[in-house]
Amino acid sequence: MSKYIFVTGGVVSSVGKGITVASIGTILKSRQISVSVQKLDPYLNVDPGTMSPYQHGEVFVTQDGAETDLDLGNYERFIDINLTADSNATSGQIYSTVIARERRGDFLGGTIQVVPHVTNEIKQRFKRVAEKSKADVVIIEVGGTVGDIEGQPFLEAIRQMRKDVGRENVLYIHVTLLPYLGSTQELKTKPTQHSVNELRGMGIQPDIIICRSDLEVPDSIRDKISLFCDVEREAVIPLPTISSVYAVPLFLEDMGLGKLIVDKLGIAAAKPDLNDWRRMVEALHESRETVNIALVGKYVELKDAYYSVREALQHAALYYKKKLNIIWVSSESMEKEGGEAQLRNIQGIVVPGGFGIRGIEGMVKAANYARTRKVPYFGLCLGMQVMVIEFARHVMKSGKPNSSEFDPETPYPVIDLMPEQMKIIDKGKTMRLGDYPCHLRGGTHAAAAYGTEVIYERHRHRYEFNNKYRQQLEEAGLICSGVSPQGQLVEVCEMADHPWMLGSQFHPEFTSRPNRPQPLFREFIKAASKILREGDQPSLPMVG
Repeated sequence: MSKYIFVTGGVVSSVGKGITVASIGTILKSRQISVSVQKLDPYLNVDPGTMSPYQHGEVFVTQDGAETDLDLGNYERFIDINLTADSNATSGQIYSTVIARERRGDFLGGTIQVVPHVTNEIKQRFKRVAEKSKADVVIIEVGGTVGDIEGQPFLEAIRQMRKDVGRENVLYIHVTLLPYLGSTQELKTKPTQHSVNELRGMGIQPDIIICRSDLEVPDSIRDKISLFCDVEREAVIPLPTISSVYAVPLFLEDMGLGKLIVDKLGIAAAKPDLNDWRRMVEALHESRETVNIALVGKYVELKDAYYSVREALQHAALYYKKKLNIIWVSSESMEKEGGEAQLRNIQGIVVPGGFGIRGIEGMVKAANYARTRKVPYFGLCLGMQVMVIEFARHVMKSGKPNSSEFDPETPYPVIDLMPEQMKIIDKGKTMRLGDYPCHLRGGTHAAAAYGTEVIYERHRHRYEFNNKYRQQLEEAGLICSGVSPQGQLVEVCEMADHPWMLGSQFHPEFTSRPNRPQPLFREFIKAASKILREGDQPSLPMVG
């Protein structure tokens, strides 16, 4: 039977629960303990798919097509597992399921209540992950902060789990913040005490408290939290802000968290082996040559909107022993006169995904800059579509080629709605989502990157390359280097007369790992590293 670790957060949101959960998974996996993970989101949206990136950050897509919280991306990257729709549960999903069952008459005319009906549905989600994954340990993060009204049914459900599956099979970890007061120059424990008291009022006594802080946490603070929160001294784990999130598993392991969890859950575990992870983190801190990449996007004010893109670029740069420097460029600012000046010293351009017309012409200008100046370009989903629009305008000598998403009246819809999407009105979970196969054309950058003929990548889009213009654009120099098995859908485009200009209709960033960069990102960074920045000089040949 699976054991469960429930992770809650206190004092403030965004305290680092997601990275903590991912790090715990890494620590356990290093002991040859199989792990699965689930994120509980208390909001009433069914999923984040229709939420603004400014509200929620990136929407992470699983291989089975679920639109989920960005924390699932960290779980996958750290633990190196592929999660599913079962790994993200929202209040919207829970209540929708319970109400649908009531309408069917499943409750035999009974009065439907939060306890037990809603809490039973929540617990069923826990057990479903355990049954399907058959993992030794299921780690479950409760989103939000203890004390939030919408999170109370989730806290009640995790309280009941200790009775349902046995105390020896459940562990509660509370992640809290120790704020620093400049006036007294000290860390304060009172918010943590109140947060733990709130949790205990719900019937949950944390077994471990992880204390986030921007400063080192002295032993006296740990002693005080241990005393007032009734937790053993060694179970009060400090977690100061450190230089890289990838160093967190190593820090927590060094603080004894892995041994503590294994001992408290009574798990027979192998000796931890984090040597590869440690070498990866050490490489991150080595002095390396910088590669400058411009990310031209619609939502750059909130960098978490492109979380997986940023991490995938970092993984690829690390692979080539480069230091990544991302220049965040608003696509709207690119639309202004002279906007291209922002790209002057860059070595590569990434145009990521997005929806809506805002900033599109700035992305088109970025694609034109890359094509005409031979700067490596990588378009992701919308970025591929923008690349096609820009090239079509060049070939047709007209500013009218466009996507029907941005200009429904365009006479040249080189990007158009998929036929099966024409009559769909609802926005939630109605796109092309999840893994789809793609056949690569030999002799192309895409084929060289993957080293195989058939690949599977994750999608999230409604609009596609319009095959009506395929022959014309191919004859002019566009290469459709990846297509669906029947050849009907263009999945990857490249420019023939260019060092490296490629766009993918899918989202390759979702499958990148810190120790195994995604192939297209890897090759993009390789191409960008060959571009001289302004003022750089090529190496002189050695004279014997």
